[in-house]
Amino acid sequence: RREPCILVRRETAPEDIRGMHAAAGVLTERGGITSHAAVIGRGLGLPCIVGASSLRFDSRRNTITTPDGRVLRAGDVITIDGSSGEILAGEPPLLEPALDDAFQQLMDWADAARDIGIRANADTPEDAQTARNFDAQGIGLCRTEHMFFEPGRLTVMREMIFAETSAGREAVLERLLPMQRDDFIQLFRIMEGQPVCIRLFDPPLHEFLPTSHSGQRELAEALDIPVSDVTRRVEEMAEYNPMLGLRGVRLGVTLPEIYDMQARAIFEATLEASRQGDPVVPEIMIPLVSAKREVELVKGRIDAVASAVRSEKGRSFDYRLGVMVETPRAALRADEIALHSAFMSFGTNDLTQMTYGLSRDDAGRFMSAYVQQGVFPEDPFHVLDQDGVGELLKLGAERGRSSKPGITLSICGEHGGNPESIAFCRSAGFDYVSCSPFRVPVARLAAAQLAIHHKMGDQKSALAQMLWRWRVRGRRQAR
Repeated sequence: RREPCILVRRETAPEDIRGMHAAAGVLTERGGITSHAAVIGRGLGLPCIVGASSLRFDSRRNTITTPDGRVLRAGDVITIDGSSGEILAGEPPLLEPALDDAFQQLMDWADAARDIGIRANADTPEDAQTARNFDAQGIGLCRTEHMFFEPGRLTVMREMIFAETSAGREAVLERLLPMQRDDFIQLFRIMEGQPVCIRLFDPPLHEFLPTSHSGQRELAEALDIPVSDVTRRVEEMAEYNPMLGLRGVRLGVTLPEIYDMQARAIFEATLEASRQGDPVVPEIMIPLVSAKREVELVKGRIDAVASAVRSEKGRSFDYRLGVMVETPRAALRADEIALHSAFMSFGTNDLTQMTYGLSRDDAGRFMSAYVQQGVFPEDPFHVLDQDGVGELLKLGAERGRSSKPGITLSICGEHGGNPESIAFCRSAGFDYVSCSPFRVPVARLAAAQLAIHHKMGDQKSALAQMLWRWRVRGRRQAR
């Protein structure tokens, strides 16, 4: 009906991405600051409240019950404030924010002062345009899996999952290739030659399969197979701990056809976007790496795809291949991994999760109690833990640059927009941080403040040393 609405869920899943695009805001019962809803909401610039555990959600009756017993039903008007976490009944007067000349002048001053790069996380052409509007210096993280939830693609993706052979998967992926290529062409053209870092497919495949019986029946009809086959496949794909299971580079090693298709789409898009625009040098990022051999295997196949595309098209192009450091082992073995990488981008969401042994989607249930009682000084998914996770970042940076001095270092988790985290990355010698497009202005301003503070500190130190020398000289003369 094209009416503004709030998407209300117990917790969001990847298949909710279309609903989030259509919504004016998101409200969930579960989750934390780096949960699916929070991450995607920030990327879309949506007001978002997650972990509203004081409310009772009834998905069957489509109602929300407040702590004082008030019942809100589907169709009732509510207002959510993503900054304060307040949920209001009714619709108060709203003021549309504007980017005026004063804002632009402030940002220009900030850019002249800062000394660390600021990129944006962008998954769609719309995200990329927002990043350009906020003057991000490129895309630091493009999550390609979200592209597969677009209309007309999800069923094809599911068909690929049901393919039993490598040849069968390749045949289905051939149909996804032009769709993915068009996505990348749009991104490259919008960014006009600025760097675009594309993360290869990351999530476990079961996230693309329906869990409800009605969804499985619809998929069976679409693929023209028995419902029992769909149910069996869903059960086979289930994992006890999917976020530590068959995902990321492990998919690239065991099901290489997926990464082959994505690499070809990137390279063909590179040539097409460069034909009438600025030269494009794509950055391809391998996720969830923990061993150098994983990088060697994936790099070998991607290099082969690049050679094939160059030969077929009769044109040359360059690209940079790097890794996403999300496991403690990758940080500890960074000296080996760096030898095969042009860049290392630290994914601090998963790195924090694995270092602490915390589920980022469940930690919100007890995080407030932990912070209030002094177990953690801050929510480590919001403010970078410099003592633990930060130590891994410093080790990874030092070891990576010890074996490859020119390697590019960055972080691309949600910490990238946090001023304290930017300060840490700047002091550790990182080249840039990447955050959601709507947090880019805050990151630019914070980086400038840090640079100015550092410069003033140096000037004060130099002045103090000069005064000390004059003081000592005065004493000597007095003697």
